[in-house]
Amino acid sequence: MRIGVVGHRGYIGLPGILGTLLDVAPTLGFSLAFEEELYEIAEEGDRLEHAADVDAMLTLGGDGTLLRGARFLDGRDVPILGVNLGRLGFLTSCGVDEFEGALHRFARGEYIAEARMGLSSVAMHDATPMGPRWLALNDVVLSKGGFARVVRFHVMVDDEPIGPYAADGVIVSTPTGSTGYSLSAGGPVVVPTVESIVITPVSPHTLAMRPLVLPPTAVVRVSADDGPEQLLVTIDGQVGARLSGSEALVVRRAPSAVRIVQFPGTTFFTRLRRKLGWGGLSERDEPTRS
Repeated sequence: MRIGVVGHRGYIGLPGILGTLLDVAPTLGFSLAFEEELYEIAEEGDRLEHAADVDAMLTLGGDGTLLRGARFLDGRDVPILGVNLGRLGFLTSCGVDEFEGALHRFARGEYIAEARMGLSSVAMHDATPMGPRWLALNDVVLSKGGFARVVRFHVMVDDEPIGPYAADGVIVSTPTGSTGYSLSAGGPVVVPTVESIVITPVSPHTLAMRPLVLPPTAVVRVSADDGPEQLLVTIDGQVGARLSGSEALVVRRAPSAVRIVQFPGTTFFTRLRRKLGWGGLSERDEPTRS
């Protein structure tokens, strides 16, 4: 099996993880291809150049590294095993202490490749695409950038206007992304396997504006009626682009799902409790024993 490896060099534990990976990979029948920055550290294996060259993806870092790995795959139907080297790691499959065991379980096929819906977005001028399509696993955000003013966004769903959003920005999120920026802006938590598209306003000017959950087949079009000359489009919080005042952002479900490795015994609600403190503080909520 050919494994593509991407990682974040900012994590202290990365060299140790790479050493373990290089030691274990031959015994499991793994052939490794590293992105350029990791290849400089590993000094073994091959360079990772094309998504079509890998059978699986291994990401070493946090959620941001996993999102970057998913964009590199660009819709290819291969599993992503994320290793958390940081603090939160909500999307990742295991931690550092579980890494070697996770590799063995993965090699034996003892995992579930959970399908996660993605989003495809593009800038449009009337009916003409104005640039590349962006793939997002978490969210697509249209915002005012650094302008200190409220923008009046015009939002349409399947060519029907749903009303103006006077806000700092609009988040269009997947179920996976519902626990990210959308959640911090007041959006709902959606179980990742429940396919849907969530629209969440950022700092809305009126209390009447609330998050909206749409079917996965919906096509969302967002533009600014009276905004600045340029708006900022952000993909998964990592890739940024400018949108002119005459353009609209069109977002729909991506044609291919992203497959994230999950091991038996770990559920979405387990991660909610452990990573996000779902349900409150255990030391506060435990009954007092006399």
